[in-house]
Amino acid sequence: MATEFVDHVVLHIKAGDGGHGCASIHREKFKPLGGPDGGNGGRGGDVILEVDPNTATLLEYHHRPYRKAGNGKQGMGSNRDGAAGDDIVLPVPSGTVVKDAKTGETLVDLVGSGTRYVAAEGGHGGLGNAALATAKRKAPGFALYGEPGDQREMTLELKTVADVALVGFPNAGKSSLIAALSAARPKIADYPFTTLAPNLGVVTAGEAVFTVADVPGLIPGASQGKGLGHEFLRHVERCSTIVHVLDCATIEPGRDPLSDYEVIEAELAAYGMLDDRPRLAVLNKVDVPDARELAALVRPMLEERGLRVFEISAAAHEGLRPLAYAMGEMVLAARAAKPPEEPTRLIIRPRRLGEAGFQVRRVGEDTFQVTGEKPERWIRQTDFTNDEAVGYLADRLERLGVEKALSEAGATESAEVIIGPMEGGYVFDWRPTLNAEASMGPRGTDDRLAQ
Repeated sequence: MATEFVDHVVLHIKAGDGGHGCASIHREKFKPLGGPDGGNGGRGGDVILEVDPNTATLLEYHHRPYRKAGNGKQGMGSNRDGAAGDDIVLPVPSGTVVKDAKTGETLVDLVGSGTRYVAAEGGHGGLGNAALATAKRKAPGFALYGEPGDQREMTLELKTVADVALVGFPNAGKSSLIAALSAARPKIADYPFTTLAPNLGVVTAGEAVFTVADVPGLIPGASQGKGLGHEFLRHVERCSTIVHVLDCATIEPGRDPLSDYEVIEAELAAYGMLDDRPRLAVLNKVDVPDARELAALVRPMLEERGLRVFEISAAAHEGLRPLAYAMGEMVLAARAAKPPEEPTRLIIRPRRLGEAGFQVRRVGEDTFQVTGEKPERWIRQTDFTNDEAVGYLADRLERLGVEKALSEAGATESAEVIIGPMEGGYVFDWRPTLNAEASMGPRGTDDRLAQ
């Protein structure tokens, strides 16, 4: 089976949100206040990229670039926790490079069957009031919100896409050849540059099963970027075997199979990094009488250059079987010479936080910003319509040391304190005891209140 060739996509992913905790009091006959029994919210699902040996292209994400994992369910009374959201596992080919779409930073190079990368983490579920009960706060009248899941834009780039690259001038018959060798059905017409993006075909020849990339037509100057030269040559760089498809029926002045071969080889040499690739030559369109005579004339000249040569007609399906088997032999030899791929060992980069898990900085005359994983998470979990929940947040911030750090930074009573980013953070009128309620909500709408 064959498929369209797509090797570069931007993927928009959203992990599942955590479910909200439940605030519930156990009630039964003769025991109306039996204590808190609100369950925890379920964790949101992760978005996971996994190397799948049966996946050869990124076509699926070209058509559907937006993917979302399942949300966690809300906790319930009677100490029933909400169900976790479903993870979504996205299969990718081995050799997929994952980059941050905004910064261009390479996050991971996924190699080896089964390698997994959590591209977006699901949000933690909020604690129910049963889990929040303490000796001091025996019957909390509030629960914590679930956290939103990660939302990211990633670039997926396929580094290794095919075993064999078909190279040659426009209209040399590469699209017809890949259609004849496999089930691919690329766009074919009798004019140059019909193929504007490579096609990918899967070919079976005996025990060899391999992929063939129909690389768009190269032209003189491609190695200097003429036309889409650099883009096309990048696909050749990723293949282990190069097959020259030479047109024996061309009527363009100044062109013949031997000169075409030399021009393409010059471009490959100028591009560099391709000298070690094994090559063979295909003399195509021998179903045309004059072309068959020309092929017989050119064949010994190509063999003198060390090439195995095959005379074929992609249109008439002539000579394809021996060509496919020759390709398969070269591919199997290249695979045997290549060391086995080790699964990617992912490096987890710890978040850069202060020693106490947060940082305080003055951002105005009487304005201070608090950033850090813990305080920002706690803010997202808080129901600001519930005074008890706001008081619980104040206790947590005080225990973390935020109050002390603000005093040391020069904050005075009623100073404006922003927790989180400058735009979209939560704004407080600060008091040294940190027992005051928030004087404002976040800058912008708090969507969680509607959930």
